Formats: sequence, C-alpha cells, structure tokens
Amino acid sequence: MSDLLLACIYFLAINILLFILMGLDKYRAKKRLWRIPEKTLLSFGILGGGLGGLVGMLIFHHKIRVLKFKVIYFLGTIVMSSILYCLIF
Repeated sequence: MSDLLLACIYFLAINILLFILMGLDKYRAKKRLWRIPEKTLLSFGILGGGLGGLVGMLIFHHKIRVLKFKVIYFLGTIVMSSILYCLIF
C-alpha cells in the first residue's frame, strides 16, 4: 500500500473519531455525565484530527469559546495538510 493511501486512511479515521468524540462530549455535557478529558480532545486534534475537531465545534456548538481548541485544531489541520502535500508532490 502506498504511503499516500495510508496517510489518507489515518487522517480520515482520526478526523471521524474526533468528530464523534466532540459530539459525545457535548451530549455528556448536556446530561451532566462524565466528560471526555480536554487532553484527549486536544491530543487527537494535534495528531492530525483538527479538521474533524473544527467541524465538530461548529456542528455541535461545543468548545467554541475556548481559544486553545481553535488553535490546536487549526494547527492539526495544517499538520494534516502539510503531510498530505508532501506525499502528493
């Protein structure tokens, strides 16, 4: 399998997972249940899941006012884009 295909599968999986975690954390916040630690959400974001995190923030209206989430998810999106760019060209 090519490196580009593996990277695409990885980034797709981590973005979907972070999106689901953002929705789950918002649901748990509304129900006053145990929450997903911020460290977990931020870790997935910086490991390339930033796009899923940003979309999750907008769709679920979750963590929108927290600057560190915006910054980390933006950086994660840049990491993902840079790696894919290097693999393509």
